[in-house]
Amino acid sequence: MGRYHYVFPKWSNALLPTLCVLAAVGPLYAALLVTYGFSPLTTDIGYQPVQPVPFSHHMHAGQLGIDCRYCHNTVEYANKAAIPPTQTCMNCHTQIHKESPNLTALNESYATGMPMQWVRVHDLPDFAYFSHTAHVTRGVSCVECHGRIDKMEVVTQQETLSMGWCLSCHRHPEMRVRDPKLVTDLGWSFEKDDEAKRQFDSPEDYHEYWLNHNNLAPSQDCSTCHR
Repeated sequence: MGRYHYVFPKWSNALLPTLCVLAAVGPLYAALLVTYGFSPLTTDIGYQPVQPVPFSHHMHAGQLGIDCRYCHNTVEYANKAAIPPTQTCMNCHTQIHKESPNLTALNESYATGMPMQWVRVHDLPDFAYFSHTAHVTRGVSCVECHGRIDKMEVVTQQETLSMGWCLSCHRHPEMRVRDPKLVTDLGWSFEKDDEAKRQFDSPEDYHEYWLNHNNLAPSQDCSTCHR
């Protein structure tokens, strides 16, 4: 009888079960990855997760006029805007509405030292680099990405946060830039700013001035956001 000639060595037979599992599970994994990647948890306008405490930005940032930076105190100095620790909340709530049932989880966090499990609303994927400090210190207001937070009872994602959306701003930043001192004034507009109207003839002149004054020339290179 003739001798058999094997294309693959005999030890490769041990790989067959693994390859079968990968062939069966791979498409399912890809489907789940795509489903999650394009779900409201990551990209969709309107994402509005339930938080452990019903915190009203409309009350705090709107009616009370608390500056965004009081709670998100790293926004001017770091890439990420810090989610406030329990102590920040308790600076007020050890005295104000301290017995409110809405603050039960907050009081428990304060008593035990365990952090609040806030759910991040605007959550970019890990492969996208974004620096808050690079934007807010150059005159890009919080409202450009987050919308009128000061009018929201429950924070809701207002923009897609997609690559195309980011690039649209990098390509045409003219009307999105203001005096950096006004970035947390979410209701600001040129028409309401008497001082700005005295200095500039039009909104276009105003924004062009701050674009040049802040030395803004947003990069469109891939490595800017994908490092």
